[in-house]
Amino acid sequence: MNSACDALVIGGGPAGSATALLLARAGWSVVLVERQRFPRRKVCGEYLSGTSLPLLEELGVGEAFRQQAGPEVTRVGLFAGDTELEAPLPRPEAGWGRALSRERLDTLLVARAHAAGADVRQPCTVVALRESPQGFVGSLEGPEATSEVTARVVVAAHGAWEGGTLPTQPAREAAAEHDLLGFKAHFVGARLGRGLMPLLAFPGGYGGMVHTDGGRVSLSCCVRRDALARLRAGRAEDAGESLLAHLAAACRGVGRALAGATREGAWLAAGPIRPGVRLGPPGPPLGLFRVGNAAGEAHPVVAEGIAMALQGAQLLATRLAAWRARGGAPARLAIVAAEYERGWRRRFAPRVLASRAVARWAMAPAALAASLPLVRGFPGLLTLGARWSGKAARATG
Repeated sequence: MNSACDALVIGGGPAGSATALLLARAGWSVVLVERQRFPRRKVCGEYLSGTSLPLLEELGVGEAFRQQAGPEVTRVGLFAGDTELEAPLPRPEAGWGRALSRERLDTLLVARAHAAGADVRQPCTVVALRESPQGFVGSLEGPEATSEVTARVVVAAHGAWEGGTLPTQPAREAAAEHDLLGFKAHFVGARLGRGLMPLLAFPGGYGGMVHTDGGRVSLSCCVRRDALARLRAGRAEDAGESLLAHLAAACRGVGRALAGATREGAWLAAGPIRPGVRLGPPGPPLGLFRVGNAAGEAHPVVAEGIAMALQGAQLLATRLAAWRARGGAPARLAIVAAEYERGWRRRFAPRVLASRAVARWAMAPAALAASLPLVRGFPGLLTLGARWSGKAARATG
């Protein structure tokens, strides 16, 4: 079976669902393809900074987000060795950020995209993509049937952690010692200060904690492959429990916060995570765009992933809608691509650079030890770092 649409969106996470929703509202026919059934758990810090609150309202999920998310996050912290510091977060004009589990957030967004008119195909996978006179033809595989979709525009929102055969997917690389692997778990009964989101700095990795929905605390972290191998040596438990024991020993604040807490569900793992800017130069094939982590990714250490995904989707959808309103000339898609890339780099490249600096600092024991006395004396440096990472950027809307 072959069907036609204006836009084929690959991936139903925040970036893909928001893009599909905004384009459908602009009158586009949209096919949104997501390979997993929702709700589904996902490795993610779950925090959404206040800079995206107006966009959540625009997408129609603001009220649901406020009802379901964890408490407002007003303070940033640092847990490193015996050091436990807190400092105020810069407050965006739209309000404080909060955390909501991906199983809830993603389900809300894809439901809104469907309500806006997007044809949601889930679970379904785009296994091939080829150019055609009409734009692109995507080959789709579902649990019971295969089909093809012809689209003038394709938006790749499939993330960047897994390789594949699509031209926008990263090539599969051999495992390397420096690879960053992501882990996440939820805990009930944790004693983390309300409104506090601490950075966890430990040898070989970094992480974060935050109150999320359901009275739970979300713990997420990234660890180098070689560091994980060393800390697992001689241990019979799984990787997540080995990492948790390492975290509790390396960060007194983690041990105190999780003393007596109970893990809810299994540990999740993903990766390798390779942060950086992945937008390509404008040019052929015209009409193929990347959004979310497929476009570029900051180190999770600054907790800006969801905000970048949503705001990047808005950036792209706004330009595509304006392009079609002006006639939709295929040749002008090169202009759309150039404008989108310039806007993306201007808005998000500083966050990618700031996250790289913070990640290197957090994972380097010598640099961390040398700077801790300064941070203890001037905890406002944590506030400044949060500002550099985009926490006080002008709210979108």
